[in-house]
Amino acid sequence: MSLRIQNDHARFKDIVRGKIKQNLKSYIKKGELIGKQGKDTITIPVPRIELPHFRFGGKSQGGVGQGEGKPGDPVDGEPQEGEGTGKAGQDAGEHGLDVELTLDELADLLGEELKLPRILPKGSELVTERIKYTGINTVGPESLKHFKRTYKQALRRQIAVGSYDPKNPVIVPIREDRRYRTWRIDQKPQANAVIIYMMDVSGSMGDEQKEIVRITSFWLDAWLRRNYDGLQSRYIIHDAAAREVDKDTFFHTRESGGTMISSAYRLCADIIDKDYPVANWNIYPFHFSDGDNWSVDDTRTCLGLMRDRLLPVSNQFAYGQVESPYGSGQFIKDLAEQFGKNDKVTLSEIKDKDGIYASIKDFLGRGL
Repeated sequence: MSLRIQNDHARFKDIVRGKIKQNLKSYIKKGELIGKQGKDTITIPVPRIELPHFRFGGKSQGGVGQGEGKPGDPVDGEPQEGEGTGKAGQDAGEHGLDVELTLDELADLLGEELKLPRILPKGSELVTERIKYTGINTVGPESLKHFKRTYKQALRRQIAVGSYDPKNPVIVPIREDRRYRTWRIDQKPQANAVIIYMMDVSGSMGDEQKEIVRITSFWLDAWLRRNYDGLQSRYIIHDAAAREVDKDTFFHTRESGGTMISSAYRLCADIIDKDYPVANWNIYPFHFSDGDNWSVDDTRTCLGLMRDRLLPVSNQFAYGQVESPYGSGQFIKDLAEQFGKNDKVTLSEIKDKDGIYASIKDFLGRGL
């Protein structure tokens, strides 16, 4: 019976996964999904799933095989034409089921649906140390004293020597009763990565454009975290000047000012040089803009920074151009002309939320 329940549960999970994959494209463009993110899971609304089941009538009811009846007579309880009190309608009922998935499960579904290749980390691996408690000893530092074991040992000793009084159960540990945790240090190889998000917050980037960046970044994060044990995220915003900010500021800064993209590229390169040695880190700069840079001279500076400082240390440099009614859209053309054949550079145009799905495929389809 237990095995049958497990098999049925596994089959149900497969059905749910199929439903989610079937609707993944519509989920991806919805920002509401990010709002349902918990600490370790995401709540996914899926269509109601009807599984075949038997329904038994009452024991006193007649039916097929008992009582009077002729071939063709309806079974008792079966709805007949003309019965019912409701008004006919043409729309399906709104039934749904909320299913919790871990971020890893969500990333796996994304990989399966978009046929994304697994990432092969480059460079040497970092070694992380983890303390693992392995047993109990009679000596050790007071910070590792095991209070429960010490108490039990003192109780056992007092019972053995006859000093324990059930009417006055006072347990007083002595030095020989003390027990301490023992530990060892495990060293674990860990491939680390950093993703550096840069976003244009000049006057031409409105709330809709930033929402597209927010949704795209969520899915990029989910996939990269699935492929790396440790992933750090850094955030840079820029108009005519660039500065590093936290995640909340990155997505909620009000737009204003002109645009000098080189300020963001220079700050990104400085952060990499300072904090992420290329021998130990897998580095992914992602830049989002509407493609409207201040001047041809600044664009030329950007191309030089990419060629000399960013591309040599990056696994991939990705640029997503979000369509804006105020932006010229020229920057992606300049990047394509200079780096269109470079395997480390990925360019993607995102016209609206419907374009997010194809953009994620553009960014992740090479395997990074």
